[in-house]
Amino acid sequence: MKISIREGNYAKLGVQQQKEWTTFTFCSEKEDSCSIVLVSTQDTMIKEKIEVPAEYCLGSLRSVAIKDLEVENYVYYFEINGKKVLDPCAHGIMGRQVWNDRSRIENNYEVYDAFAEEEFDWGRDCAPEIDRSEMVMYKLHVRGFTMDSGTKSVPGTFRALVNRIPYLKKLGITTVELMPVYEFEEMELPIPSKLPEYIQWESKKEDVIRPEEKHKEAGKRVNYWGYGPGNYFAVKASYASQPRHASREYKTFIKRLHENGMECVMEMYFPDDFNQNLILDALRYWVREFHVDGFHLLGQNLPITAIVQDNMLSRTKIFYTDFQEKACKTGRKYKNLFIYREEYQYPARKLLNHLNGNMRDFVDQQRKQGAYFGYVNFIASNNGFTLADLFMYNDKHNEENGEDNLDGSEWNFSNNYGTEGPTRKKYITGLRKLKWRNSMIMLFMAQGVPMVWSGDEMGNSQNGNNNAYCQDNPVGWLNWKNEKTHRQEIEFLQKLIAFRKEHPIVANAMPFQFSDYQSLGCPDLSYHGENAWVLEPDARRLCLGMLYCGKYSPDPEKTEDVYVAYNFLSAVSPLALPKLSADRRWFLVVDSSDDKNPFLVEPLICEQRKFNINPQSICILIGKEVALEGKNKKKKVKRQNE
Repeated sequence: MKISIREGNYAKLGVQQQKEWTTFTFCSEKEDSCSIVLVSTQDTMIKEKIEVPAEYCLGSLRSVAIKDLEVENYVYYFEINGKKVLDPCAHGIMGRQVWNDRSRIENNYEVYDAFAEEEFDWGRDCAPEIDRSEMVMYKLHVRGFTMDSGTKSVPGTFRALVNRIPYLKKLGITTVELMPVYEFEEMELPIPSKLPEYIQWESKKEDVIRPEEKHKEAGKRVNYWGYGPGNYFAVKASYASQPRHASREYKTFIKRLHENGMECVMEMYFPDDFNQNLILDALRYWVREFHVDGFHLLGQNLPITAIVQDNMLSRTKIFYTDFQEKACKTGRKYKNLFIYREEYQYPARKLLNHLNGNMRDFVDQQRKQGAYFGYVNFIASNNGFTLADLFMYNDKHNEENGEDNLDGSEWNFSNNYGTEGPTRKKYITGLRKLKWRNSMIMLFMAQGVPMVWSGDEMGNSQNGNNNAYCQDNPVGWLNWKNEKTHRQEIEFLQKLIAFRKEHPIVANAMPFQFSDYQSLGCPDLSYHGENAWVLEPDARRLCLGMLYCGKYSPDPEKTEDVYVAYNFLSAVSPLALPKLSADRRWFLVVDSSDDKNPFLVEPLICEQRKFNINPQSICILIGKEVALEGKNKKKKVKRQNE
């Protein structure tokens, strides 16, 4: 092959194609010996090495342009000082097209950089830009969510995920969070291990200590979740039904989400030593080329201030453990920053499972909101027990991970309620269902953004494994057969999400003031105990009413008052119902202690000034206007336990 080259332009790392020239730009010092190695896609044994002259250097960048390169016939890599180096900005990776393909062992896990795919027709695609007060998040693993999907599409792929968009939309989800979908090595690579040359080992029969094996058995475990070093500009090819068109399939999924008014958030993990400039470039790339709506960033020492202040990312949702408030205020009009950490789940779990819960901590989490950033709340996620397992297991059961059950968190705050694991005992199963309903009500009556871990709406279990990072099997997959057997739970969550949407005062985008600062007759948020208006939350008091004044609702058409009654005690407890204006009455609409109809078929008018709430249950009442034609026609219904 006759090669014509010239100096590149250094403007952008990676590969850029412009007319007849293909430019390669990468990091390397002037003193390094550098080459571009082109590998035939038909036969990887056929290679063409193109040396990059030392003078094609600017700072620590090398750049060379190759004329008339037929990129469809090649993959590539860089060779620096005799060592193979993959392009960190490659738009594709060849060699991992098949998930956990053990035949790769014979080829020494060879992978190559691939060139960008053809253009994609986005049409009139537009980002939904859902306000944080309306967001409902759902976190999933592309493979785990679809491997047992029962759909006609190829399981474990974006195409199968597209077929599940109607399910997520019907549920009420607005924002889908994906665990890593960029390229990563899922196979456990062999780790060489040998003794130093100066040690001569002579084995004897009586030896207790033996020399280490040359390497660990390859492919024994799978990096199922994908946390670790990755290729941050390439879509994971094995998540596509047609690996050569992985980018197109992922873009199609995002486009379909947008057509349904839903958002896509990518989870991105960066190791500590990763180039911070490339982090910014990667985020811009996914927003620009894939129309991604947000990023959940994982890792330490990330350039978070630079990300927050980046103009291209100013309307992209950024989820992180913390932000500097000064950086958040800089010319910010669109509220796109969210604090995402585990601080909600622990107070909630303690109260749910009677493990020394603190009511004051819980109440603080329920009304948690920031002026410049929002909060994401969750009780279960991929890291820890599923919501079903939280009420089925006292202890973690990670033996199948191959680490002697030493991995995974010991701080689960779970409770099996009498039997470790599944049981047919009706009392225990009934109690577990009650706890599940309580957890969902708590989560969706909290002010911050609720996040549901995939399968929690249908009782998905991991058999007590709280760290299924390597479980690429039914343990780590969502069992879609549960969709039929848990129809009641799914419908309950649908109604709960709809209720939150119909009562925007609960998810107010601004912090509550606990005062009637607009003189509307009631504080925006208030607490109540056996007596109205006088309660200061006490850490030891496990029964409390929270009243959200509907007149402070951001939507003038949706002004019903919302009173959430929490009782974490094992006895019936009375709570005061504050007096409403003359034209309003209290209606009971949700009672978690009702196993058959927790969302009441007909709301019940509550005329009493005291409301008795059943043990270990949560109730929701609404205060709304009623047409009264006279005292004798007023409907009075008393609850059985009053």
